[in-house]
Amino acid sequence: MTIAVTPQDVLVVVDVQYDFLPGGSLAVAGGDEIVPLVNKLATRFRNVVFTQDWHPADHISFASQHEGKAPFETIELDYGTQVLWPDHCVWQTRGAELSRDLNIPHAQLIIRKGYNKAIDSYSGFQEADRETLTGLAGYLSERDVGRLFVVGLATDFCVAWTALDGAAGGFDVTVIEDATRAIDANGSLEQAWADMEAAGVSRIPSRDILG
Repeated sequence: MTIAVTPQDVLVVVDVQYDFLPGGSLAVAGGDEIVPLVNKLATRFRNVVFTQDWHPADHISFASQHEGKAPFETIELDYGTQVLWPDHCVWQTRGAELSRDLNIPHAQLIIRKGYNKAIDSYSGFQEADRETLTGLAGYLSERDVGRLFVVGLATDFCVAWTALDGAAGGFDVTVIEDATRAIDANGSLEQAWADMEAAGVSRIPSRDILG
């Protein structure tokens, strides 16, 4: 089945940044493998949006900020359970930069997230407190766009949360599975796909668009 991309459709490229690529502080296995595919997919879309993880050095999600805690342990915060991560995507560092191998000059918007040191933010639409909005939904609504196609890193965290919030906001959302890679910690990938399916998020291979 080939999906015809329309001028109103949007490709959402999630967090393709050096700290999530091989050699980065929170590297996603195979993360670099998706970049050529994302570039190819982007040529089919008039509208492309990036999200960018963008943390202060003392961000609450960093294990280094919690004495006696190690990366991938969890703590309870006001807004719920928080996974603790290695320091990553600290603003104005190379690790926070979008990969220079992305060749998408017609991308129109970069949504930065996670810049509030007291709240983590996986989703491109809202922070983990589920109250603080990024403005992405408003931008997309004002542009009167159609479907959202989500790619990037990591499948089971920022891609999934972005897809879920997009669906909750009334958008028709599809994840292009082979243009994502996962962390898959403690069954997180299986859970993410189950949550997305339950929310009505579609899941396709890139060949359904590229032919």
